Amino acid sequence: QVQLMESGGGSVQAGGSLTLSCAFSIPTSARNCMGWFRQGPGKERERVALIHSGFTGTYYDDSVKGRFSISQDNAKKMLYLRMNSLKPEDTAMYYCAASTWCRAPLLAADFDYWGQGAQVTVSP
Repeated sequence: QVQLMESGGGSVQAGGSLTLSCAFSIPTSARNCMGWFRQGPGKERERVALIHSGFTGTYYDDSVKGRFSISQDNAKKMLYLRMNSLKPEDTAMYYCAASTWCRAPLLAADFDYWGQGAQVTVSP
């Protein structure tokens, strides 16, 4: 059974740090790319960071580049998002996702499996 479960969300003050974790149960062939997305109140779900499972290539949205870091531990079946220097505009529900075909443009619609989400709230 395919499953993704996020943990590690919470509330922090601006400038603080959080690490999100995602425990996944997905066949290797079905998760060629994994990533983190977020959705703020009244906003569309947006891509935050991606990682290619085979080659560890990564992608970051400009809004988080230099502050967030994505990593994956295939042995533990875990995906992580380390978030530093958090800003109030980072407040959102964060989702872990997996894409089977890993085809561009790798937006939300290109991902096949999703977790339930973890809330991150950053206060000024």
